Amino acid sequence: MPKVKTNSGAKKRFTFTGTGKIKRKHAYKSHILTKKTKKQKRNLTRTSIVDKANVNSVRLLLVKK
Repeated sequence: MPKVKTNSGAKKRFTFTGTGKIKRKHAYKSHILTKKTKKQKRNLTRTSIVDKANVNSVRLLLVKK
């Protein structure tokens, strides 16, 4: 029986908070930044919590079974 591994891509993109929620970064912050406003870029910098609908699928990628 092979070892069950954590998904490496998900490991780099998501982190757990102290209460067990999953934090994520915003998309659209890597390139073509000249046409985006300062306010938009500033708001994309902050992290947010993964939506309720996606929590189970993200948790499956992160937690070893």
